[in-house]
Amino acid sequence: LIYLLNFTALISVNLAIINALPFPALDGGRLLFLAVEKIKGSPVNQNFEAKVNNCGFMLLMLLMLVVTFYDVGKYGIWEKISSFF
Repeated sequence: LIYLLNFTALISVNLAIINALPFPALDGGRLLFLAVEKIKGSPVNQNFEAKVNNCGFMLLMLLMLVVTFYDVGKYGIWEKISSFF
């Protein structure tokens, strides 16, 4: 049980670190926009912020797809799937 709790804590800390990265569509990206607003003295255009967040989200999804396909290819799963056809 203690190993499970340690593993859960490790996953939680890693998720917090990744989420705090200053990348659009993550909480760190929002903090970055807040810092820009503080430095600039006026709010960032919401339309611009939405477009940047959408692009960031699409890049994250693309990264997830690339990593998934790389892992699937690495372990030979494509060959196993194609053998059915």
